Amino acid sequence: MRRLLAPLCCLLLLAASPAARADLVYVLNSGDASISLLDAGARVELRRIPTLREPHHLVLTPDRRFLVVADSGGNELLYLDPATGETMRRERISNPYHLEYSPDGRWLVIASLRRDQVDLYDATAGSDGPLRLVQRLKVGDKPSHIAFSPDGATVFVTLQGDGAVMALSLETREVLWQAPVGPEPAGILWHDIPDLGPRLIVGIMGSDHFAVLNPETRVVERTIVVGRGAHTIFRSPDGGTLWATSRVDSRLTAIEPATLAVRQVHDVPGGPDCLAFGSDGRVWMTLRWVARIAALDPASGTIETMRVGRSPHGIFVQPRRDPAARPVAGTGMPPLPAPAGARPAPIPASYTAPAAVGR
Repeated sequence: MRRLLAPLCCLLLLAASPAARADLVYVLNSGDASISLLDAGARVELRRIPTLREPHHLVLTPDRRFLVVADSGGNELLYLDPATGETMRRERISNPYHLEYSPDGRWLVIASLRRDQVDLYDATAGSDGPLRLVQRLKVGDKPSHIAFSPDGATVFVTLQGDGAVMALSLETREVLWQAPVGPEPAGILWHDIPDLGPRLIVGIMGSDHFAVLNPETRVVERTIVVGRGAHTIFRSPDGGTLWATSRVDSRLTAIEPATLAVRQVHDVPGGPDCLAFGSDGRVWMTLRWVARIAALDPASGTIETMRVGRSPHGIFVQPRRDPAARPVAGTGMPPLPAPAGARPAPIPASYTAPAAVGR
């Protein structure tokens, strides 16, 4: 009975307390088969949501009704209510690792790292309807992360084992090209550079940089050095900064979007991995090697950490739902209230970064 009452109590507190208006932070603990749900204002974990085996990445449905969690080891998708963390439904899927919806919401593309396949699902039935597998493509070694062209016509997938980026047409459902970029490519971002046009920025985990790939010429034109284990890159909600992680040298790097010059480097022990953005401007990140997450205040450079489960990977921030709150400029999200209670412990000063940086 106590086990049944505990989640219910958390949900009631979440709905009724003043802190419930704070951002909610979802963290996928890939080593613990669970999802940590945290209150960003109070800096506390509210509860753990069980998964079958190994959740890695997550995405919001185009209508923002569900948070879709990919449990690759469990071979399923979990559909959560982002406002409460309640599991609304589950859907059996073959080894979902990374997943993204196309910009027009028509497609859900899923990369299967272990099975060397990319699945194209018809998502036009909406977030309530079942997904329909349109095509399964056997591709190169270890398809990892996904990005789209803005028109949704082309999807780009990094192939960790092949050291390459693959371009796939969603109209013909055929591979258009494959281009070498460097050892163990991971995160990928479509980015328009003034006076140059679109480029693909790709984290090269087997090295210390991000490769800047021209999708027209399929040539790496330059690199951005950020530290060993260069992993993922995210655009801030206001578009003013590109944030890049390097898991081995444990750095979070701020990059100027127009020039791709390094603007600032933050040392964050623990292997920063995936990022999400709070409604107050904080940058949240998973620390893969130390079972923690961190929150960076870009204005002050202050970094706070919180304990979560083992090997935290994907992360998502759900803004509070307060109709009286005014959105933060450039984000469309309401502001975060002042943190309450005791402050979290500082980042551990020492840890051992693993030599292997895959996945």
